[in-house]
Amino acid sequence: MTLYVVATPIGNLSDCSQRAIETFNKATLIVAEDTRTSGQLLKLLKISEKKEFVSFHAQSSNSALKKAIERCDGHDNIVLVTDAGTPAISDPGSLFITEFRKSFPEALVIPIPGASAVITALSVSGFSGNHFEFLGFIPHKKGRETLFKDISLKEHTIVMYESPHRIMKTLESLSRYISDRTIMIGREMTKQFEEYKVGKPDQILKYYTENEDKVRGEFVIVISPTYQK
Repeated sequence: MTLYVVATPIGNLSDCSQRAIETFNKATLIVAEDTRTSGQLLKLLKISEKKEFVSFHAQSSNSALKKAIERCDGHDNIVLVTDAGTPAISDPGSLFITEFRKSFPEALVIPIPGASAVITALSVSGFSGNHFEFLGFIPHKKGRETLFKDISLKEHTIVMYESPHRIMKTLESLSRYISDRTIMIGREMTKQFEEYKVGKPDQILKYYTENEDKVRGEFVIVISPTYQK
């Protein structure tokens, strides 16, 4: 038995590797964050053979996790996939992998590497990647201000995700706590209208204030280390 942890495109379908396609073809069970999204991806990749799907996502209960693990029994080739990018990066894939190993200690867990929004954004930021910290999606309410205060004390590169509903509020906080550092915003990365803006937080805030039509899609924020202001 083998569990393949498969990275999928974050936007551009051409970023799906040939190895990922081959792995999808031989898999009989797909463990997906959203089975509809993954089903559509396989359709776009022209993988016609019928696959069995089971859902596991951030809101899944312990019983749902147990059910997903039980469904793996009897399958030789299983794929774990998130909606986009690399599984277990800012999603509950790591929990599934841990429980899978406990349930099937003789099974193999093999990564099929590919796109990751974290690395994609970091690679074009111009900021040092020798030492960086990934924060995932930052808190909605509780702990937000404390987090920004902590960020102001850190010297290394920081990467985090933000939604279109809170990006302006986040930029306001960054302008308040790290006004002298440079940030890069990656928006709609690898898609038709991808955009990368680099500047001080107040400059980026001004840009999106004046271009409200661009406050949409998922955002990746990269904060420069203190020595790259």
